[in-house]
Amino acid sequence: MKNNLQELYGNIDIYLFDQLLKGRFDNCKKILDAGCGGGRNIIYFLHNGFEVYGTDQNPQAIETVKNLSQTLAPNNSLENFVVCNVEDMPFANDYFDVVISSAVFHFAYSHSHFDKMVRSVWRVLKPGGYLFARLASTIGIEELVTPLGDGRYLLPDGSERFLVDEEVLHTYAHSLNGELYEPIKTTNVQNLRCMTTWCLRKKG
Repeated sequence: MKNNLQELYGNIDIYLFDQLLKGRFDNCKKILDAGCGGGRNIIYFLHNGFEVYGTDQNPQAIETVKNLSQTLAPNNSLENFVVCNVEDMPFANDYFDVVISSAVFHFAYSHSHFDKMVRSVWRVLKPGGYLFARLASTIGIEELVTPLGDGRYLLPDGSERFLVDEEVLHTYAHSLNGELYEPIKTTNVQNLRCMTTWCLRKKG
């Protein structure tokens, strides 16, 4: 049993932590972090016997999460970690109980690219499974962002991102046959950027 919160959870997304506290994923087994980076959101799952997978387009990130997995969960296959883009993942349809995609979708470079990314993570999610996504949005800073075309914006913090709003998220939920298992929540960071939590369950 791990007693130290940092050791058990790492630098986990606080809204993903909220779902763990609620027991949302207690009956889930296969977890994918699509766009996993260095693995900050998979530490809890590795500690607690889940079958953990990860993808990232950065080979160094995948090497990092392989080392993390080998240290925390030696029985978790290193073949579960794959270098690829989110829109082109090699997994079977309806394979995962949970797909995490934190701070990934807003790197889409167009509406069509965003659509491919979302539908890719949805494809590999089982009916009844959970998508947990965090992505940048216009919500709350609509007058402060500058449109650049095809869904991309210049933010007050100087970055360029693909941004969504609540209408886009609700439209996708309907078209994907999904339902919100948590209300859409947005954090405004000093009017510099807004990050929105999008939690969808795939209807059976």
